Amino acid sequence: MKKAELLAPAGNLQKLKTAFYFGADAVYVGGKTFSLRTFADNFTGDELREGIAYAHERGKKVYVAANIFARNADFPQLTEYFKFLLDAGADAVLVSDLGAFRACRRVAPSLPVHVSTQANTCNAQAAAFWKEAGAERVVLARELSLKEISEIHAYNPELELEAFAHGAMCISYSGRCFLSDYLDGRSSNRGACVQACRYRYSVRTEECKNGDWMSVEEDEKGAYLLNSKDLNMSAHLEEMQHAGVCSFKIEGRMKSEYYLATVVNAYRRILDGGYTKALGEELLCAAHRAYTTAYAFGNNGDTVARDNSQTKGACDFIAVVTGWEKGRAYAEMRGRFYEGDLLEILSPSQEFGKSFSVKNMRDHVGEPCADAKRVQEIYSFDCPYPLQKGDILRRRKEKNE
Repeated sequence: MKKAELLAPAGNLQKLKTAFYFGADAVYVGGKTFSLRTFADNFTGDELREGIAYAHERGKKVYVAANIFARNADFPQLTEYFKFLLDAGADAVLVSDLGAFRACRRVAPSLPVHVSTQANTCNAQAAAFWKEAGAERVVLARELSLKEISEIHAYNPELELEAFAHGAMCISYSGRCFLSDYLDGRSSNRGACVQACRYRYSVRTEECKNGDWMSVEEDEKGAYLLNSKDLNMSAHLEEMQHAGVCSFKIEGRMKSEYYLATVVNAYRRILDGGYTKALGEELLCAAHRAYTTAYAFGNNGDTVARDNSQTKGACDFIAVVTGWEKGRAYAEMRGRFYEGDLLEILSPSQEFGKSFSVKNMRDHVGEPCADAKRVQEIYSFDCPYPLQKGDILRRRKEKNE
């Protein structure tokens, strides 16, 4: 069986580099227009060229999202964008709109097209349609079971199937939601979702005197009515691959660099060496909602996180390593830390998971200091492990609070 692809989100150029450093085979990104994450930093044209070149130098791939629900006025610019992506060397473009698909095939016929999950492909016949139209890959709807995915693969054995394996999920069917538009005037289907489903709501009823608002009281199920749990298929990657999935997709173009490093590192290690309890627990180290396998094993009534919006994770993001020499680590501060703190290494190397105490700390001019409090300042300190540029240092909350 061909080795499956680990596909990571990249909200900007630095996150692209982080994803590749921690083991992603490919990333999906968005430009400044036409993708469904306009609140992410996203990529300028020059940054796309730089990111694609960076990826190809390392044998990696870059897929570019252009998956808005396009309107007539979008097409003059959209067709030029498809030409640009072809010229820039993008490995594929993601689209959800039939008109955008047709336009891309017409003006950039050699640019591979991946059909976005927004197209909510739920059956073998729909997948066959996209294949016959010229799609190289279909990103399946998140509402499918592994059994249904297996049936789609059996009917379309030559079509690449991509599926989400981890991350936040939209409460609406395949992300087709109008709640953001209704409440804030920002269309989720054109990239401006404000995630109104994550809000804590109150209810107004005619039974209340004077039309007063009645808060939804928290009971055993809490008060978050539309707040989906996060997907976590880390223990079931082999089952996904046997069902026909060739690319495991991680959600999160708006997530932090630390989140990306944590999740990609865990999934890379699981793909390479198999699932372990320790690697599963790694996914508790970054901010997340309660986890679910969603509909992978059939209908699931337990997919809403009713008690809270999100937990902060078991670790604090402390610093990004910029260098190591002769037992001294150099790191850019991202979270305040102190002399004597116990820090843990997040790395694709064998140093992963090792801990050390901060000793002999100095600031960027070499002066001794006990409190690393200046954001993004470079601090140095003793470290017995040979760290690499790009490694991350974190602090476990239960050990330092």
